[in-house]
Amino acid sequence: MEAKLHNKRPKHLNLFKIKQPLPAVVSILHRISGVLLFFPGIPLLLCSLQMLLHSPQSFEALLNYLHYPIVKLMALLSLWFFLHHVCAGIRHLFLDLHIGVALPQARASSKLVFIAGFILTMLTGLMLW
Repeated sequence: MEAKLHNKRPKHLNLFKIKQPLPAVVSILHRISGVLLFFPGIPLLLCSLQMLLHSPQSFEALLNYLHYPIVKLMALLSLWFFLHHVCAGIRHLFLDLHIGVALPQARASSKLVFIAGFILTMLTGLMLW
């Protein structure tokens, strides 16, 4: 009997078929946004700062780059990475203080992170463009 159960087990675990709960999705996106802010984000920010401060001509070149829609979209996406990371980080700080660890509160705070990140990104994006 035990051998029959063992044969029906899956050979591998497909993580794309498993539906994660919302708090897990927020946590995973918090980590991904942190990595994306660190690796491509910091070099791009430093390059932009170099262009901003180097000379008036490089400043004009940076302004010209910022007129392209794809660059604006990348900046908006980076802004969402940052704002989601901040909101999720605040949520994790509260969880570390044992505030909102019950399942209904954790789900509500996860929804709040998504909503706050989206609204803050849209408001900041509207102010910038």
